[in-house]
Amino acid sequence: MTLPTLTIGNKNYSSWSMRPWLALRWADIRFEEQIIPLGPRGLGPNPDILAVSPTGTVPVLELASGERIWDSVSICEWAHEQAPEAKLWPEVSIARALARSAVAEMHSGFSALRKALPMNIKRVKRDHSISAETQVQIDRFDALLQSLITRFGGGQASWIFGHPTIVDAFFAPIATRVRTYNVKVSAPVEAWCQTVFSDSAFRAWEAAARKETWIITETDEA
Repeated sequence: MTLPTLTIGNKNYSSWSMRPWLALRWADIRFEEQIIPLGPRGLGPNPDILAVSPTGTVPVLELASGERIWDSVSICEWAHEQAPEAKLWPEVSIARALARSAVAEMHSGFSALRKALPMNIKRVKRDHSISAETQVQIDRFDALLQSLITRFGGGQASWIFGHPTIVDAFFAPIATRVRTYNVKVSAPVEAWCQTVFSDSAFRAWEAAARKETWIITETDEA
């Protein structure tokens, strides 16, 4: 049986790659993995990525049929449809609507946070200065997750909706930034971060990231 192939970037740096990778694992969908190392920002199109992705970006999922799905949300939606029993979207209508709103906000927003605090799993920087613009987005991230956890999570030490969902997958890279840059968050959000860090799928990603030897200097020096 030919398995779908998920092409991703470096696990230490590629936050967009982490999201569908986690969703596929949580849905117990078997897949092959291909890593194409990312280069410095502004370097230009990567021909190796362009060979598998129409947008020249990762992640991209190639199905056994040869069809390619090239957006993180779309890959996660596909995973949900393949394994609805995993409940990657919450079952309750209003919870599902709010979950989709949170994912859409993460997909299109938080640009200052992402730029100022790039994902770098291997790094720990305890004295990182945070701009006012970035702090506004950190506060929004904290308020958003805290409200969802309080309403749907079933307790402080919880997944956002009580079990792993696409929302957790989309915000998991921000959890790594909280740890890397010593970002202060509320108790419910800190507990959620620890839930992510203790998850077996996340731990597998993290272990692989720590073994990588690829370096993006500008990200390491951010």
